[in-house]
Amino acid sequence: MKNNNMIKSLFMVLGLMISLPSLSHQLSTAYIIANLDDTGRIQGEWQVGLTDLELVLGLDADQNGQLTWGEVIARRVDIASYLAEHLKVQRDGLACVTQFAGIERLEDHADSVFAVTDFSAQCPLAGVLSVQYSAVFAKDDSHEVVVNISDDENTQSFVLDNAQRHIEVNLADGSAWVTFKEFVYQGIIHIWIGTDHILFLLALLLPCVLLREDGQWQRNPQLKNILSTTVWIISAFTLAHSVTLTATALGWLVPSSRWVEFGIAVSVLFAALNNVKPLILRLGWVTFAFGLLHGMGFAGVLGELGLPGDQKLLSILAFNLGVEIGQLAIVLVALPVLILLAKTVLYRRWLMPGASIGIALVALNWALERF
Repeated sequence: MKNNNMIKSLFMVLGLMISLPSLSHQLSTAYIIANLDDTGRIQGEWQVGLTDLELVLGLDADQNGQLTWGEVIARRVDIASYLAEHLKVQRDGLACVTQFAGIERLEDHADSVFAVTDFSAQCPLAGVLSVQYSAVFAKDDSHEVVVNISDDENTQSFVLDNAQRHIEVNLADGSAWVTFKEFVYQGIIHIWIGTDHILFLLALLLPCVLLREDGQWQRNPQLKNILSTTVWIISAFTLAHSVTLTATALGWLVPSSRWVEFGIAVSVLFAALNNVKPLILRLGWVTFAFGLLHGMGFAGVLGELGLPGDQKLLSILAFNLGVEIGQLAIVLVALPVLILLAKTVLYRRWLMPGASIGIALVALNWALERF
C-alpha cells in the first residue's frame, strides 16, 4: 500500500508548476489531524501545501518553476525539521515529546497538492492540551492551519492564523459549541475577504436606491420601496447560496471549481454592466441563479477549512450563519451611504455608472484569468 502511495505521489508531483492559482478562494491552508489516546499519546498527520513549503524552504533546487518528487524527497529531513520547529505541543504545562516522520506521500485536494508527514507525541496523562503553531506566517501572514483533535468520544476543531497562533484544548469538555463558534467566525471572515462576493453584492446594491425612468436613473424617494427591493435581492442571494453551499459541502454536488470560479466572475461582470446598460430591471431571479454559483464558491472555502467528521452539518450551518452575518454587516454599512448619495445628481450620472464600470473591469480580468 505504501509503495502504491509512493507511485501515486511521483506522478502527482512530476511537472507540478509552483505558482498559486489566481482564484479568489485559493488560500494558504494547512491541516493538522490528530488523535489523543488514553495513554496520553498523540498520533497525527500534518498536511502542508507544496507551494507553502517552496515558499519557506525553496524546494525547487534547479529553480525551473517545477517540482519533482526527487526534489521533495531530497529535502524530506529539512521539511520534518521545519515542521518540528514550528509545532509545539504541551499538556498540563509540560512539553510533549514529539517526533516527525519524513514526507512519504502526497494528497491532492482543494485543487492543491499537499505534502503529508506523520507525527507522534507522548504527553502526560491528564491536563489541558496546548498547541502552538508558527509555520509559514513569516512568509505569508494570511496562512491558516485547520486543527482537528479528537479522542474516542469527540472532536474539537480550530483554525489558527497569524493573529491567533495558540490554542488550549480540553477534550473532556463538550466540543459542539466551540466548533459552532469557530465556523460562524470563519464564515464572517471569509465573506469579508471574498472580494468577488463583496463586489457582486455591491453591484446589486448600487441601483437599489434608484429608479429607471425614460432611459435614465432617477432617485427613488420611497424608503419603503428601497428596503423592499434590497430585502428581495438579498433574500434571493441568501437562499440560493445556502442551498448550494450545503449540497456541495455534503458532497451531493461535485462541481468543477474552475468553472464555478469562472461563473462567479461572470456573475459580477453581468451585475455591474447591467447597471450601466440595464437589460433586466427586476433582478430577483437572476440574483437567485447567480447565488447558486456563489454558494458553490463558499463551499470551496469550507472544503479548504475541513469539516469535523462527527459535526459536518453543525459546521455547515454555523459557517453559513457566519456568511449571512458578514453579508448583513456589509449591507448595513453600504445601504445608508447609498441612500444619502442617491440624493445627488453626481451619484446618478457619474458615481453609480463609474463604480459599476470599475467593478466590471475587475470582474472581466477575473473571468479571463479563470477561463
